[in-house]
Amino acid sequence: MAELHGPPDPETSMAAALDAAAAALLTLWESAREGTASRVSGAQLRAVMVVELYDGINLRRLASRLGMLLSSASRLCDRLVAAGMLEREPGRFDRREIALHLTPEARRLLAELRAERQAQLAVVLDGMSPAGRTALLHGMREFDETARRQQAQTSAPGGPDDLDRPSGRAGDWSEDPDRPGRAVWTNAADGHDRTVDTHRESSTGEPPVARTA
Repeated sequence: MAELHGPPDPETSMAAALDAAAAALLTLWESAREGTASRVSGAQLRAVMVVELYDGINLRRLASRLGMLLSSASRLCDRLVAAGMLEREPGRFDRREIALHLTPEARRLLAELRAERQAQLAVVLDGMSPAGRTALLHGMREFDETARRQQAQTSAPGGPDDLDRPSGRAGDWSEDPDRPGRAVWTNAADGHDRTVDTHRESSTGEPPVARTA
């Protein structure tokens, strides 16, 4: 007996249509990345891009953002240092921590990747109507803004148990899994971590005085 199905969910239909329509864009992205394949792997390129975004990030937070085990991220960084893509130096707030920075070679690699990607995009855009180009740019910008906002909400504290967690306008809080009752604050300006007591209150709205772990 055939099953009866209701009308497709509009959001699901839109997601499926976008998934199909984005195939050419993803192919273009991958084609541009192939030019860097001889120098860095896909995972290494992701790490380079994260370090570009969070200059001075430490190894623990890099591993978290890449979804890797700390040991795997450490080996990845070893290979990038050997390839001349990353530099390591002691952290500003804790000399025992290692801060990661891109080398000039890594920045040249990213510039080449983006130039190739933009050249390929320009060829396709040239064949589109002006209205189509404008609509595409508007939609992609809104998509990017929405995705970034949702990612920020996902990573930010949001439950009742987080009411006593300190908050800062220029940082990102995360629990320290090895030290209950403590939290790690990452300065958005420099990517460095400081561990603080989550039970200390701050009346100014700024992050409380940090205690180096």
